[in-house]
Amino acid sequence: MRVLVLGLGNPILSDDSIGLLVARELKDRITDDGIDVEETSLAGLRLLDILAGYDKAVIIDAIDTAQGLPGQVHRLSPETFDDAKHLSSVHDVNFATALDLGRRMQMGLPEEIVIFGVAVADTSTFSEECTPEVQRAIPTCVDMILKELGRH
Repeated sequence: MRVLVLGLGNPILSDDSIGLLVARELKDRITDDGIDVEETSLAGLRLLDILAGYDKAVIIDAIDTAQGLPGQVHRLSPETFDDAKHLSSVHDVNFATALDLGRRMQMGLPEEIVIFGVAVADTSTFSEECTPEVQRAIPTCVDMILKELGRH
């Protein structure tokens, strides 16, 4: 089984880099040859080429929730992440639409996609550092993903 762990984010927009930071932590801890850990700032249709050929994908991204607290980690499915920052773009289709199109085109997309969304406080300040609450969520998110990968 081929598995992709994909961190999404913008490395210079404070908490928006959380997906990238979690992926970097995981790169040092995952040694299974069947699991690839990658980072990207892409969204929408551009994610399809990255996902193609994998059986399972674990995506990490920043989410902005009305009721969530910064640093909370949520396990989501593609159908439940409307608040994800990079899984949707004003210049592209949202992730669910891209997935549907990719599957209709028989692109060989993962049958199982799990999204770990970390609730954020600030995604508009130019900074290479997360807010303290979001920074503290990195080990929690890493542990949750390692447990998820233990299921594959």
